[in-house]
Amino acid sequence: MVATKQPLTFLGFIIAFIGAILFSTKAIMVKLAYAQVNVDALSLLTLRMIFSLPFYILAAIVISNRSGNIKFNYKQWFKIIVLGLFGYYLSSLFDFIGLQYISAGLERLILFLYPTFVVIINFLVYRQKIKNNQKLALILSYSGIALAYFGEIKLESFNPNFLFGSFLVFLCAITYSVYIVGSGRLIPEIGAAKFTAYAMLAATAGIFIHFMLRGDYQTLDKGSGLWWYGLLLAVVATVIPTFMLSAAIKKIGTNNVAIISTIGPVSTIVQAHYFLGEHIFPAQIAGTILVVIGVLLLSLKAGKFRFL
Repeated sequence: MVATKQPLTFLGFIIAFIGAILFSTKAIMVKLAYAQVNVDALSLLTLRMIFSLPFYILAAIVISNRSGNIKFNYKQWFKIIVLGLFGYYLSSLFDFIGLQYISAGLERLILFLYPTFVVIINFLVYRQKIKNNQKLALILSYSGIALAYFGEIKLESFNPNFLFGSFLVFLCAITYSVYIVGSGRLIPEIGAAKFTAYAMLAATAGIFIHFMLRGDYQTLDKGSGLWWYGLLLAVVATVIPTFMLSAAIKKIGTNNVAIISTIGPVSTIVQAHYFLGEHIFPAQIAGTILVVIGVLLLSLKAGKFRFL
């Protein structure tokens, strides 16, 4: 995505704001599903992809039938499949499992670090120099996470899986950042919409294969409540906000959407307090502010922003 200087309009603001809020509901829905229908992470993730699949297939068909469509070569197919598996199979699996053990608020903060991992990967793999503003962003972001994390440890002292859950969400942020780095190099060749549609199909195939090999089929018979959560996760927390934020970028530009989308972690924390009973504490608030500032420094300076 290339940054633009489009003006901030009221309609564009509303679309971006609602889209960011809807994205932030994912962790809340996952935690509610765990609490109310006693479902495992793989089954819930599989249901999410079942309901999302028709949208990906339709998008792939429409894009591939456009005039001037260029077919992928074998190398591009390989990259799309690998990146799709990293971005929305592994990262989603790590995220859903991690949410079994940590709060929704902390999960969103950890995930919001992925732009910092992008900077680090580009430095280690492609030898891209880390600029001064990026160094400051890294310091602010990781200081914010440390502040919020150690504040939450006091509340989670009884939870033996707290560190494990946090580690899994960190892995989610890392694998998603691999997807972002790879997509940034492949999208100029094949286009953003086409890449996204086929990468999501590859991820869906990976999740379905995983479920066929290791899934608990009896879990899917737990009643309509479970299927409703799968539908809500697919449509409300994935498909609709994706289209809304894409529309907002066209109307008001990437930088404006990036600024508005930093409401995401705040929204998750507030929703987690009211719907899940999670505590809001000063260290969490301070840590959130530092992380948001750090991510904005990276995203706005680079002129690009992606959404989890």
